[in-house]
Amino acid sequence: MPPKDLLIDKSALIHGVSKYLERKIIYGNILIHKRLLSEIEKDAREGLVTAEIALDEIKRLRDVSESLLVSFEIVGDLISRQDTNDELREYCLKRGCTIVTADEIQKQIAENLGIDVFYLSPLENALEIESYFDENTMSVHLKEGTTPKAKRGKPGYWQFVELSSEITSGYQIKKLVSEILASVKYVKDSFIEIERKGSTIVQLGNYRVIITHPPLSDGWEVTITRPVTRKKLEDYNLHEKLMNRLKEHAEGILIAGSPGMGKTTFAQALAEFYNRMGKVVKTIESPRDMHLPPEITQYSKNYAEVGELHDILLLSRPDYTVYDEMRNDEDFKLYIDLRLAGIGMIGVVHATSPIDAIHRFINRVDIGTIPNILDTVIFIHAGNVAKVYSLDMTVKVPTGLREADLARPVVEVKDLIEDKVEYEIYVFGEQTMLVPVGKIAGNKQNAMQNKLERVILNVIPNASVTYENGEYVITIPKEEIGKFNKKLVSKLKRYEKKHGIRIRVKFDTS
Repeated sequence: MPPKDLLIDKSALIHGVSKYLERKIIYGNILIHKRLLSEIEKDAREGLVTAEIALDEIKRLRDVSESLLVSFEIVGDLISRQDTNDELREYCLKRGCTIVTADEIQKQIAENLGIDVFYLSPLENALEIESYFDENTMSVHLKEGTTPKAKRGKPGYWQFVELSSEITSGYQIKKLVSEILASVKYVKDSFIEIERKGSTIVQLGNYRVIITHPPLSDGWEVTITRPVTRKKLEDYNLHEKLMNRLKEHAEGILIAGSPGMGKTTFAQALAEFYNRMGKVVKTIESPRDMHLPPEITQYSKNYAEVGELHDILLLSRPDYTVYDEMRNDEDFKLYIDLRLAGIGMIGVVHATSPIDAIHRFINRVDIGTIPNILDTVIFIHAGNVAKVYSLDMTVKVPTGLREADLARPVVEVKDLIEDKVEYEIYVFGEQTMLVPVGKIAGNKQNAMQNKLERVILNVIPNASVTYENGEYVITIPKEEIGKFNKKLVSKLKRYEKKHGIRIRVKFDTS
């Protein structure tokens, strides 16, 4: 019986159809349609990793066909302007060949048209990438020309270790990438999240895979991350004040911290916490790598326009939306719009300090709306809550100013646990000011007070210097009034001008 004619589609190439020929699972003459070649060429010139994998697979198919003594043929033409899959199916209808595919939709349509189909099911259950991980591995870093390495430990406490002394080749990286792309269709909760020129991001079950290749990077590189810990909110042993705020008041929440410190893990725990409270919770992610119960719908920012997500969330009316990895103006604008529309928001941002996270909003909105957008800022360090700020609006004279007519709206940034104001945000002239007060300002006041004491006590040993209501008060005893001379007055005036402070002299006549 002569061998069948097997027409290969793109999904079969990415899946690694040559392995099925080598293992004699399928057998026949290999046909590659010119329309498919044209599509792959176009994608390869755009730098798509799937196209490069497909081209490598075509070369392997040619080599395998020679070893198996079957023909390898380029067929069809480029005259038609049909979709590539339509062209492949039409060719098979005319020639009576078998379509080889790993695409479920292609399989169903071809079968409905009466075309013979060979559907590629997975050959192995285990993924090669799993061999790089143990229970403490946070991420694996593979690059051609280097040894494989991994981060092991937990957020904030990890080591960068070498997994092997053997140099990883470009061929090994491409083979791994081919397996990852082929596994997307069979591993639960898997999809290609983003494919751009030079980079591809894949969610493969619990693994987030970032693939880069030339010309974007100087060689093939694969970074694989996965969550090491999964916590409930109760596991964080949060202060009672913070727990009460999260339950009763917090609706504009910002979770900040440096990369790898556990921000997403905390956001995930908070989303589950609100879900258990009976709240409707949804997420916006890029990519979707949170592991949440099915009651929480996870939206991908990469598969929808910002306006579409805006409409969906306004119409579906969730109680809380978790916005993971806010980076650009569009992300912040969507967070702000949804919050002002009354939806509870939980944003996740990279920041080296909690006040830096607040600063990201200052130039994007009028300061009068900031407390309506942000009311609680949670800073995560080494997997734990290190700082919590609350934001409230008041009308007052900003700290450091004296005149009553300088009163204005001021956003007070308080340490929630200590109930102390640490920063004030207000408009002065045309500039928005973010000014440290409390301990930071107190240190500055103490330093200036010490300087003034050195100046005064050298001349008037029994005098005293205090800080009252935004000014430094020098109290001179009655018996030493005569020592307060013009030279000292001139020096104090120079201090006022140089440091922008107010000094008042008081004589104790009692």
